[in-house]
Amino acid sequence: MKEYLMKMVEGQTLTRQETHDILVGITQEKYNDCQIAALLMGMQTRGVTVEELLGFRDGLLETGKRINLDDYNTLDIVGTGGDGKNTFNISTCAAFVIAACGYKVTKHGNGSATSVSGASNVLQAHGVKFTADEDMLRRSLDETGICYLHAPLFAYGMKFVGPTRKAMGIPTCFNLLGPFVNPCRPKNSLHGTATHDQQRLYVNVHQSIGDNYGVITSYDGYDEISLTSGFKLVTNFFEKVFTPKDLGLNYISPEEIYGGDTPEEAWKVFDSVLDGTSLQAQRDVIIANAACGIAVMDCNKSIEDSVMMAREALESGRALETFRKYVALNS
Repeated sequence: MKEYLMKMVEGQTLTRQETHDILVGITQEKYNDCQIAALLMGMQTRGVTVEELLGFRDGLLETGKRINLDDYNTLDIVGTGGDGKNTFNISTCAAFVIAACGYKVTKHGNGSATSVSGASNVLQAHGVKFTADEDMLRRSLDETGICYLHAPLFAYGMKFVGPTRKAMGIPTCFNLLGPFVNPCRPKNSLHGTATHDQQRLYVNVHQSIGDNYGVITSYDGYDEISLTSGFKLVTNFFEKVFTPKDLGLNYISPEEIYGGDTPEEAWKVFDSVLDGTSLQAQRDVIIANAACGIAVMDCNKSIEDSVMMAREALESGRALETFRKYVALNS
């Protein structure tokens, strides 16, 4: 580790192989907490590079549990988190809308780190039991169109840096890794980032990975489509700025998608969107995010067509039916 830290002190960046080796070394407990903290602080101060992030990703996937769903064409939809906006569970809700539209979703997620409710929190609150059993995950995908991959069951390496990250109390490059370490390596993904710098980083990482991607950043700092501002979507095929009006939707206020002050408040909004009793603004933000996921996954669908599909799936009750079927199977 001393060699790596000296390189950083001298203003150098680390190679993909070096950060891979560091991650593997961390899981083997070769380094003490002070060394790990120094490394993470150094990277956070100057900004992590594409190669460094790829190396950490390689190490996490190598030391974690692999789920082979290569025979499926699936989508993951998830934000980086850490935008400080404390919305309700938007990407999780949108995932069930996408599944209700007939697309396969392999959603990767975790409990809350910066908001009142993460994906794992809202699912667990409904009685869902997480599993790493591949047969069960396949059954869920076949019967409901969606399976959920609870990150701690797969990314073993994260637990070795957890205490250090918690003690540091600031974001590090590991906050950016979650969306890239889905254990089934889905062929498609819609990722949300909170800043344009993060968006550029994510696009470059996706280009190196070679998957089919969309990366979203809202202009007022949300790591998803918030409809409180315009947003930029970058995919393999185009880069475009949209406004809510471009999607046939209205601008909304931040208060309308706020997740509340307790997990229970966020879960209540989540449920109300699916059962049709929420504010129109809350339904519209789910429709927008689900539509972009569909358009990224299915190049034959325009954003406008995808909005219509997502709206029909939500307002007809098919998304609620998909969610109930998923919970019944996985509880």
